[in-house]
Amino acid sequence: MTQETDRGPDDRALGDDLDTLVRRRLRGLRLARGWSLDDLAARCWLSPSTLSRIETGHRRLALDQLTAITRALGASLDQLVESVDDEDVVIRPHRDSADGVTTWILDREGGPHGVKVARMRLTRTAAERAGGRADLRVHPGRDWFTVLSGTVELLLGERTILVGTGEAAEFSTMTPHAVGAHEGPAEILCIFDQDGHRTHLAPSDRSPGRHDDHAAPRAGGSPTARQEG
Repeated sequence: MTQETDRGPDDRALGDDLDTLVRRRLRGLRLARGWSLDDLAARCWLSPSTLSRIETGHRRLALDQLTAITRALGASLDQLVESVDDEDVVIRPHRDSADGVTTWILDREGGPHGVKVARMRLTRTAAERAGGRADLRVHPGRDWFTVLSGTVELLLGERTILVGTGEAAEFSTMTPHAVGAHEGPAEILCIFDQDGHRTHLAPSDRSPGRHDDHAAPRAGGSPTARQEG
């Protein structure tokens, strides 16, 4: 973050703002981990006094030092200097209803690592949504949800698991699985990885009451539901 003599006033102001932002982020990342200057120094091979001068603006930011510090903090240089537009921090989710599930996407496009957060209201049981079809869904990755209200029935392989309000479930999605309401409507908050949101949150072209090909009889011949989540 060296200063160049041929920059205009606006460029210098922008550089100064970025310089201050980087220093604040370094300090914030350190404090978030609960580390003292000594703790960080032991991990990046710089002295505590050097780190203190970097954070407070009394030492020039050098690329080699920034690389060592950000690596120790579990961050990257790109994250350290990224521009964050926080003018409008409120997300106003669009409601999408289909096949007994109302979904609200609670994050913006371009989330970290393809992760998606969604709130879902389930009004049909897993068995009602199965429609007598063949197989439960599977896909790579893991699904996670917590129950905001009601009780959720999770069909996971040969098991039937009831998840109550305030409880959460996490499972491998390579196990055939389905989710539905149990004895009344239920609401869940879900976190999907990239494979999960492609499977569960893709725009639906199904008409109301029509079921897809992902349902199966359970062991013993009783019907199961296709995945709700």
